[in-house]
Order: sequence, then structure tokens, then C-alpha cells
Amino acid sequence: MANKLKRKYISSNLEINSFEDIKSYFEDLKTRTLSTRSEVWNWLVDRSELESILSEDLAWRYIKMNCNTADKSLANSFNNFVAEIEPKIAIVSNELDQKFYTEEVLSKVDSTKLFTVLRELKKDIELFREANVPIEAELQQKEQDFGVISSKMLIAYNNEEITLQKAGNFLKENDRNVREEVYNLINKRRIEDAETLNNLLTELIKLRQKIATNAGFKNFRDYKFKSMGRFDYGVEDCKSFHKAIAETVKPIIDELHKTRKSNLKLDTLRPWDLDVDTENMPPLKPFEKVEDLIRKTTFVFRDLELEFGMYLNEMKNMGYLDLDSRKNKAPGGFNYPLHESNVPFIFMNSTGNLRDVVTMLHEGGHAVHAYLCSDLELVNFKQTPAEIAELASMSMELITMDYWHYYFDDADELKRAKRLHLEDVLSVLPWVATIDKFQHFLYENPNHTFEERKDAWLSISKEFGSSIIDYSGYEKFKAFQWQKQLHIYEVPFYYIEYAIAQLGAIAVWKNFKENKQEAIINFKKALKMGYTSPIPHIYKQAGIEFNFSKEYIAELMLFVKAELVKLQ
Repeated sequence: MANKLKRKYISSNLEINSFEDIKSYFEDLKTRTLSTRSEVWNWLVDRSELESILSEDLAWRYIKMNCNTADKSLANSFNNFVAEIEPKIAIVSNELDQKFYTEEVLSKVDSTKLFTVLRELKKDIELFREANVPIEAELQQKEQDFGVISSKMLIAYNNEEITLQKAGNFLKENDRNVREEVYNLINKRRIEDAETLNNLLTELIKLRQKIATNAGFKNFRDYKFKSMGRFDYGVEDCKSFHKAIAETVKPIIDELHKTRKSNLKLDTLRPWDLDVDTENMPPLKPFEKVEDLIRKTTFVFRDLELEFGMYLNEMKNMGYLDLDSRKNKAPGGFNYPLHESNVPFIFMNSTGNLRDVVTMLHEGGHAVHAYLCSDLELVNFKQTPAEIAELASMSMELITMDYWHYYFDDADELKRAKRLHLEDVLSVLPWVATIDKFQHFLYENPNHTFEERKDAWLSISKEFGSSIIDYSGYEKFKAFQWQKQLHIYEVPFYYIEYAIAQLGAIAVWKNFKENKQEAIINFKKALKMGYTSPIPHIYKQAGIEFNFSKEYIAELMLFVKAELVKLQ
């Protein structure tokens, strides 16, 4: 199971309350002699240990703050690290980068083994600007405002105050009047904070643009592409990808919506008609309580691969799962790797529906990934780019479907659940393209007005969105749909990877359907690599292509459509 990092360099009694508590370690690393291969390697290992501990310390502050946004002391703890400690770490880390990245030191390392590390290091040195350190600290604090604002969004329904996540379950009800009423309540509540969230994004864009210009870039988009280490594709590749999705996937979504409209016997398909079962079956209930979700998911993982189930069971026993939706809990879901404990933490907002099952499987895929690469020698190897990380999670959603009988013991419900998920898999591609293209607009035009922002969103939504859904009378709600997407606020441009990884996951699943044992072996080998090789090499190890051409997308869409036909 988990192999906790054994501290060999850092004191076991270390408590981090200020930079002074860790300053001596950085001073030691700065002044060490790096004249032999062993000295260089030991220096890398010690730095990795320090960074693992710092990463986990910040992780716990972030996790606790999100679990209870009402506790100001938790937010203060996180903000103290970000504002007071992290800026000083950033400056001295750049000094360490400079110390290491010299011809003399580099001659003493295995450049093949450290290829990805050296590539990232060179990029970090090129981007670092001391003037950006306080801006980044301010930005990181301000980005958390989105979670605070969103966590306070509640509606009153059936004499109960509920979160928007729980309210979303009513959009699956057969009674169309109920769906319309709740849809209105949810979106009217969102509109109350629309201006606040618009202003917040404007503030974030200004700070991000300043960081970009300080680093010599015309706009934050170009800066961010380099910052994220997108070595294997660029801006134009993303724009081509957008076009390919519009041409290959959007027509399929329109077909699905036409069928939905026909099956529901509706004159018009409205936005509150998208989640209800088309045969007027009650909403799927895959589990009752969080404990039930954990137990069933552990069985699913165990049957897929025994050790996967053991990982999840260990996380449960350690209390590293916070899965229920409640007041004052930040929205969304995430898996946070903890590089010293080597046991990840899963955070989500479950309310008892199919989406929760998929989220649990998704975050569980990230957790399995964290376990599989936990023994890698350097923390740099464990910090995988999203194109790899999301391949792990999205593949898990699909390759576990053979074991979903633990959630649905009725054969018809099982088929319905699989069908709904595959429809969501298809739907996520145009949505990701919409969000990504919108972000290109935001940062290519950093001085845009609110009106221009709205017009751009509506235009891009039309390009990728269904032409069958009728929003007449609800245009105001549609104009602010982007505000529910956490990534725009907290992790800009981290979203196109979902679409890229979704294609990879479909390819992994296709291989799994053809040869389960071989597919799992390749999948595990790829995840164990962490980030020790470039993305295309890791995809190849998984038995798939790093490819998002129009032709490849079309091929994979045909496979998914064929699987959907089997579930009719």
C-alpha cells in the first residue's frame, strides 16, 4: 500500500508557520558544492523531499479551506502560506534553478532520465520574473473567491434550503413543471451573483495580463501555454481541435437531442429537459449514502484490478475521502495528491445520482494514478501534466463500466446508466471546446467590456451548442452559463486537456473491449511512468495515440456510437 516518504533531509518535527522555519534548508541547497555526479543527485533528492513536504503542507490548507468555507481561520491559514511563505519560496526556488541549470552541473546528470525535468526547469527559468511573485500571490488568493461565492449559492425548495448541486437532482424528475421551476430557481440564484462573478473575472484577467506582459508576452494565453509546459502542441493545434469537434461531434449531439425531443413527445426541447429519462423512468439511484458509494466503488475497483480497490479502501480508513454535499462546502470535486503521505485526498459534492458515481470513478482514477507513481524518485516525476492526469481519470470512467452492476442490479437500469454516461462523454467534447475557445477570446482581448464578453460567449456557444435546444425567454440565463465553470476562475486554460484526454480514454476503452488484460497492463505501465517521458511516449505506452485530428476524432466517435446502439 502507501509508502510514506521517509524524511532523510528534513526534520521530522518541522512545523511551517513562516518562511523562517524552512529558510535553513534552502540556504543549505544554495551553498552546497555540486562537483560530482553523486553530489548532484543527492541535491536533487533532498530538494525533492523539501518540495514534497511543502506541497503537502499547502495541500492540507487548501483541502481544509474547501471543506469548510465558513471557518475563516482555515482560509487565513491558506492565505498566509500563499501570501507570506510561497512568494519567498518562489524567489529562492528560482535561485536553485539557476544554480542547477549550468553547463558544469548538467554535465553530471543523466539527461535522458531527467529529460522532462530539465525541459520544465529551462521553461521555469525563462518565465521567472521577481516582479510577478507578489502578483501571483495576490492572484492565488483572489482565485479562491469563486469557491467562497459559489458555496453560498442556495435555493429554498420544498421548505428546505439546499445547495445547487442537490437542486440539480430535481432536473431529472419526470414532472416537467418541477423541472422548469427548479431550473428557474437555480438560474435566478446564479444571476444574483452574475455581476459579482463578472467583476471577479475582470480583476483576474488584469492580474494575469500583468504577469504575462512582465514576462515579455503579448497576452496571458501565450504565457500560460508556455507556463503549462505545452511542449507537444500549441495554440493553432487547439484552434484546429475546436473546429474538428464542431464538425464531427456537434452533429452527433444534435442527433441525440432530436431523439430526446421525439421520445419525450415535446414540441420544443427546453434546457430543463436534458437530464430527465426519455422513457419517463424515475431518476437513477445508484447509492443512498456516501458510505454506500464508497463501498460499491471499492468493489468496482477491486474487480477491475485488485490493488485499485485496496487503494480506495486505504483512503477510506485514513479519512481521506470527503464526498457529501453540504452548506459552506466549496463546489466541485478534485483529487489532491499528497507527495509526502503518498496517499491522495478526494473531495466532491455527492447527492446520490449517476453524476456522482462518474465523479467518484474519475477522481478515483486520479487517486490510482497517484498511488502507481508514488515510488518515483523525484517529486518532479509525479507532477504529471493534465493530458496524462486526465487520461487516468477519464479512462477509469469507461473501463469500469463492465462492473457497474454494483451500482445497478437491475439490467435495464444498468443499460440506462451506461447509455447516459456515453451520451455525457460525447457532450463533454463540445462543452470543453466552448470553454476553451471562450478563454482564448478573454485573453486575446484582455480589455473587452462585459457586453463584448457576453456577445462572444453567445457566439461561441452557438458554434458548439445544440441547435435543437430552445432557450427563448431564457437568454439571460444562457448568457451567464460560463460562470459555473470553475476552471475559468481558478485554473485558466486547464480544460482543453479534458477533451484531449477524453479521446485517449475512449481509445483505452476500445482496447479494453478487445483485450481486457492487455489493456490494463498497458494502462498501468503508462500511469507508473508519471512524467518521466513526453506525453506522446506515455500515450504510446498505454497502447493509444496522442492524436486529436479530425480523422481520429471521427474514428473514435464511430466506436462510441456503435457502443450506444448496443445499449438501446
